[in-house]
Amino acid sequence: MQQDILINWSPQETRVAVVENGAVQELHVERTLERGLVGNVYLGKVARVLPGMQSAFIDIGLERAAFLHVADVWHRQPDGEPPAQVKATQPLVPIEKQVFEGQAIMVQVIKDPIGTKGARLSTQISVAGRLLVFLPQDDHIGVSQKIPQEQRDALRSRLQALAGAQGGGFILRTNGEDATDAELAEDIAYLRKTWARIKDASLRLPPTSLLHQDLSLLQRVLRDLVSEETQTIRLDSREQFEHLQAFGREFMPAAAGRLQLYKGERPIFDLFSIDEEIARALGRRVDLKSGGYVIVDQTEALTTVDVNTGGYVGARNFDDTIFKTNLEAAGAIARQLRLRNLGGIVIVDFIDMVREDHRDAVLAEFRKQLARDRVKTMAGGFSQLGLVEMTRKRTRESLAHMLCEPCEACQGKGIVKTARSVCYDILREILREARQFNPREFRVVASPRVVELFLDEENQHLAGLSDFIGKPISLQSESAMGQEQYDIVLL
Repeated sequence: MQQDILINWSPQETRVAVVENGAVQELHVERTLERGLVGNVYLGKVARVLPGMQSAFIDIGLERAAFLHVADVWHRQPDGEPPAQVKATQPLVPIEKQVFEGQAIMVQVIKDPIGTKGARLSTQISVAGRLLVFLPQDDHIGVSQKIPQEQRDALRSRLQALAGAQGGGFILRTNGEDATDAELAEDIAYLRKTWARIKDASLRLPPTSLLHQDLSLLQRVLRDLVSEETQTIRLDSREQFEHLQAFGREFMPAAAGRLQLYKGERPIFDLFSIDEEIARALGRRVDLKSGGYVIVDQTEALTTVDVNTGGYVGARNFDDTIFKTNLEAAGAIARQLRLRNLGGIVIVDFIDMVREDHRDAVLAEFRKQLARDRVKTMAGGFSQLGLVEMTRKRTRESLAHMLCEPCEACQGKGIVKTARSVCYDILREILREARQFNPREFRVVASPRVVELFLDEENQHLAGLSDFIGKPISLQSESAMGQEQYDIVLL
């Protein structure tokens, strides 16, 4: 399989597309203004100690001073104990005995500033890699709690052997469960080199300096997305290309060798019609080459996927038509999950198949396509109702949540009341108001479609209500109003 990575950079936004065998499989977007501070490491300066609140304000060079609570001050744990800020059973050492005004202190942001509140800090530093988290102040070797208990001891032993006796602790992340020793060793080398740079910067730079910034999307491409199958990484900005090349040479020389500066006349995303793919990935319907289609609906609790034959009638018999549609849909669904970055529970409703061998073949193809996903997935078999239940690990916001917001007209429902339904709501509301108030006239302010319906087909009902309440009812069209919006003004 041939994989290419295309990067479209602009000052306000970075977009990355992973293309496999000519088809877009993944999309990643990072916006400059929405990039947070969590993970950044600063050399802070204690601005003020508040014994009454058991906290301190730390100047890290931002608009507002950041906040360090006594519970977020790191303490070395006994050998073999997992890293911790302060154990619940241990008495807290008062913060005024640990820090003093004017002190330079290395801190890491654990919570972004919100409103008038400054960032929240911790003195326990952790550096995240693709597979591991490095804890330079501890010697603990840990494994993610999400990995089954029976596998943890073996993974811990492997990691302990690879980490050696150079100091520092590591925690294996969930996506490192199936990593090879070579991949883990590469991550360990990257993390140790990153920590060496942070320590060196802390000795050279003055207080309030940024020592380490969590990797940008461009840098994470080299760390997380590049694999042995990656042929090229094409970037359309010369300045960013040079920065990324320098970063790659130092930390990931193998990946840096695949970097190419794109100099073409056409925008880089036009090469594979990626903007059109993004537009399609935000819609519900995905058309299949055979004529069938798939409907994808994302909700708070889960994602549902429905397969339909559509215009595909097949050439032989009905069973073969269904089988071929489901087989094609299996690949399309796996691709859409990656493209849209859908996580959590996913329910797939394939078209019902009578033959057992057809069901087995579709399920095998579905699992085969899911295996290409770098995010962990688990797919069960067909349930009694003919549904396939699966899960996909949530790693970031879905594409729809990142690029879209709920419609102002329908508030995310996907439907609005018909103009006729709104007319009848208005008639009932006028009758309700007429029983409580005695105005000279009622004026209805509504959308053009609703007003047009009142002037045409619903004119008789409006006139009848006006006669019944004994008051005139006038109409005013407001183009800025949505179809469900209206006002009844008492004159």
